[in-house]
Amino acid sequence: MDAFILQILNGLDKGSAYALIALGLTLIFGTLGVVNFAHGALFMIGAFCAVFLQRILSLSFLTVDETRTDFLGNPMKVETPYVVDWFGPELGNAIIDWSVPLAILFAIPVMVFVGFVMERGLIKHFYKRPHADQILVTFGLAIVLQEIIKYFYGANPIPTPAPRALAGAFDIGTVIGFDANTIIYPYWRMIYFAFSLIIIGGVFGFLRYTTFGMVVRAGMADRETVGMLGIDIDRRFTLMFGIAAAVAGLAGVMYTPINPPNYHMGMDFLVLSFVVVVVGGMGSLPGAVLAGFLLGILESFASTSWATSALPGINQIIIYLVAIIVLLTRPRGLMGRKGVMEE
Repeated sequence: MDAFILQILNGLDKGSAYALIALGLTLIFGTLGVVNFAHGALFMIGAFCAVFLQRILSLSFLTVDETRTDFLGNPMKVETPYVVDWFGPELGNAIIDWSVPLAILFAIPVMVFVGFVMERGLIKHFYKRPHADQILVTFGLAIVLQEIIKYFYGANPIPTPAPRALAGAFDIGTVIGFDANTIIYPYWRMIYFAFSLIIIGGVFGFLRYTTFGMVVRAGMADRETVGMLGIDIDRRFTLMFGIAAAVAGLAGVMYTPINPPNYHMGMDFLVLSFVVVVVGGMGSLPGAVLAGFLLGILESFASTSWATSALPGINQIIIYLVAIIVLLTRPRGLMGRKGVMEE
């Protein structure tokens, strides 16, 4: 039972990333009808927003510490971060330590701006083009963004730790009646899961309970009729593209302590996220979220030793096997609208 619970937790952890990226993909497809193969790059850019902010906060200058000497007896030169000099040792070091959570505030305007530029500068010209053209141009854009990140940050993963206060693990087993040290899970992974639920709930609440969201949902159902009412639906859809980019970027920011950012991490998640969208149903927001968590849990169980010993490599292909089965039996996905991808 403890192993079962641990695999569920691992699956929810993976599923959180899948669900957040797939949610943004589905927002773009549902509003604009665009298959955006650059969405994984937005996840990557969000992760490097955290890296960038951490490096900015860690900028330092050399000072002479008279209380310390080197092996020759000379006063030692030490590096002092500017934020420590400005705000004092306690607050300054705390700001550096909490750079990843602080990167959320930094990433939101950056990602909205990136999404706006991407949509206005390139993608708007492909609204009425075939999906194959959309895939080619957005995939090319993803490669360009990936190479830009590689040029500035190199090819190696960049460790971006969580705050020290959240770097440990929580003994979940004692809470649910197991012996101590039976089920131990990292704090940050639990925070990432909770964070994903907040973002998902925020997006659904925004679409359901705000006037802007209701107009967007109406435009998703019948764009021409909404436009005939004098509503600038194109401007709202552009803002939704920015929101979708912010969702992907925030997913990347919070994922950095789990998996050190590297220039190809967007591509690693992109294919899996598209599989999640297809399984959940193209254009279905609840389907994207549900499929993200279900496939994350399934992948977690497929990675166990008993599964890989019985079927070697099953952990690498299980998601694709599920996608094949769903496409053969229900082409529109688990919660897709009737007629979508069924022609």
